[in-house]
Amino acid sequence: MARQPQYSAIPDGAVDRLVSEVKGEVFLPDDPGYEAELDGFNRIGRHHPAIVVGAITAEDVAAAVRVAAELGLPVGVQATGHGIAAPAEGALLVTTHRMNTVAVDPVARIARAEAGAQWHQVIATAAYHGLAPLNGSSHLVGVVGYTLGGGLGPLGRLYGYAADHVTRVHLVTADGQHRTVTPDSHGELFWALRGGKGNFGIVTALEFGLVPVARLYGGGLYFPGAQAPAVLDAWREWTRTVPETLTSSVALLRLPGLHQVPGHPAGELAVHVRIAFTGGQEEGEALVRPLREAGTLLADTVADMPYSDVAQIHQDPTEPLPYHERNLVLREFDEDALAALLAAAGPDSACTDPMVELRHLGGALSRPPAVPNAVGRDGAYTLSTLSLPGSPDVVLPPLSGWSTGRRYLNFLAGADTAGSAPDCFDEATLARLLRVKKDYDPHNTFRLGHALLPGAS
Repeated sequence: MARQPQYSAIPDGAVDRLVSEVKGEVFLPDDPGYEAELDGFNRIGRHHPAIVVGAITAEDVAAAVRVAAELGLPVGVQATGHGIAAPAEGALLVTTHRMNTVAVDPVARIARAEAGAQWHQVIATAAYHGLAPLNGSSHLVGVVGYTLGGGLGPLGRLYGYAADHVTRVHLVTADGQHRTVTPDSHGELFWALRGGKGNFGIVTALEFGLVPVARLYGGGLYFPGAQAPAVLDAWREWTRTVPETLTSSVALLRLPGLHQVPGHPAGELAVHVRIAFTGGQEEGEALVRPLREAGTLLADTVADMPYSDVAQIHQDPTEPLPYHERNLVLREFDEDALAALLAAAGPDSACTDPMVELRHLGGALSRPPAVPNAVGRDGAYTLSTLSLPGSPDVVLPPLSGWSTGRRYLNFLAGADTAGSAPDCFDEATLARLLRVKKDYDPHNTFRLGHALLPGAS
């Protein structure tokens, strides 16, 4: 029998105050619209808050945080719901999907995105001016959560993490105050927000730099699963030589029919190499040729493309579904690591994970940014998995011998990852983050999601 959610009683006076102060909507568990308001992309978990504030302004967010502080409630936030950790029960949840305005200054090459904006909005607006953001593989992910967690995307090896390009953060802290956070104002908080995710407040808007990229030579190469050993080995060797203008990953896919590989039976193993090269088509063809020759192609979508089509590279799912997301950061991926991965997830394994992906790091992803932040940079690859509900972690433990000991914060989802945030930072960085946490959230109000400090909701 499913456990019934436990709701905290909210005094009528507090509800009336919120309703009077908030321009958006306020939902209690028995209200029409409450359940729909909680829907998120990743259905591996579901929040059961005592009260929900559907914010449409920054002042709505501030009012919600002030009331929660008075009631002693933890505060959570949901934009798109891609990175849900432990469900928020008995809390106050702020939903931000109504706050989705995006603006671009093409002269300054700066974008401003509100709390609920998604990457497709920024991509389309920036592309009109021949510019691009440091978005991720999915165009449906929220700008804010992705960026605060680091932001590892198709332009990463050339331009670094999305967090590296943030110039200004508009934030509501645990005291319900609006703060404009920059390198020169609340500098330690500015450092911590860029990499420490939602542990310090609720971001109402982000401002960040854009890069002059209008086109890519990009797409995917698909191979039969039986050729995974040869393709993975070719990609492994190839990543040792490619320029920083080329960012890539390789995935072992066992996808349901809804997301099947072209020309391949649904659910059967296939290999998908993802390519994003900022140079010209002729140079790109020469660079990619060794991979095209690594096996028998099922499909080849790598071609010159406008940057606005960048989501076609990874072909991430576009419909909500439940999945665990877990990862390791690898210091290297040598022949022994390849053998271990094939044993755990290759064609002769018992693996059922819909996706096991290696992303190539290095380049700007390994260098400190102009304005330091909390994002770790000590790995050569990330290894991440998407697993079915209830599936144990069978792929990552055999690769732990090649791990840096770190995880990547944005590639974590599901209740079993709720305590993993400290694993994403080295000892000195974690200590510094906790000092900032103590200064700006001394009562651990923002303890939901991937929290730096534990705390029951």
